[in-house]
Amino acid sequence: MVHLSLEELYKEVILDHYRDPRNKGRLDPHDVALERNNPLCGDEIELFLKFEGDDVTGIAFEGKGCSISQASASMMTEKVQGLPAKDARELAESIKRMMAGEEEGNADALGDLVSLKGVVKYPVRIKCALLSWNTLLEALDEASEKS
Repeated sequence: MVHLSLEELYKEVILDHYRDPRNKGRLDPHDVALERNNPLCGDEIELFLKFEGDDVTGIAFEGKGCSISQASASMMTEKVQGLPAKDARELAESIKRMMAGEEEGNADALGDLVSLKGVVKYPVRIKCALLSWNTLLEALDEASEKS
């Protein structure tokens, strides 16, 4: 088995999700739609969430921007799909802590998401990677206020 360095894994996973984004496009019908951007670099995302009870049964995004912001959004949608809102929130908070260097990030729990840790080497890009996750947290807040 070939072992990739974190840097190689980071590049592979980011490029894969950037070239072939998962869950990209509008989600209709949806319960929450939230648009956010990163004015520093021009990244934009619109996040769509559909709930059944407290579970995220549908998630999709539209957006444009750098490979990191778009790949991170794609990876997020794959991981959050089907999770209870509470677990989606915990995952987003965990990613934020990992990106802030406050925790390592558990490869078993995070899977490919651990590759986002490679962004930490480029502090100016951390906001790119976190745009979708921060938008998710806001969207979850909005959804809980509606219910």
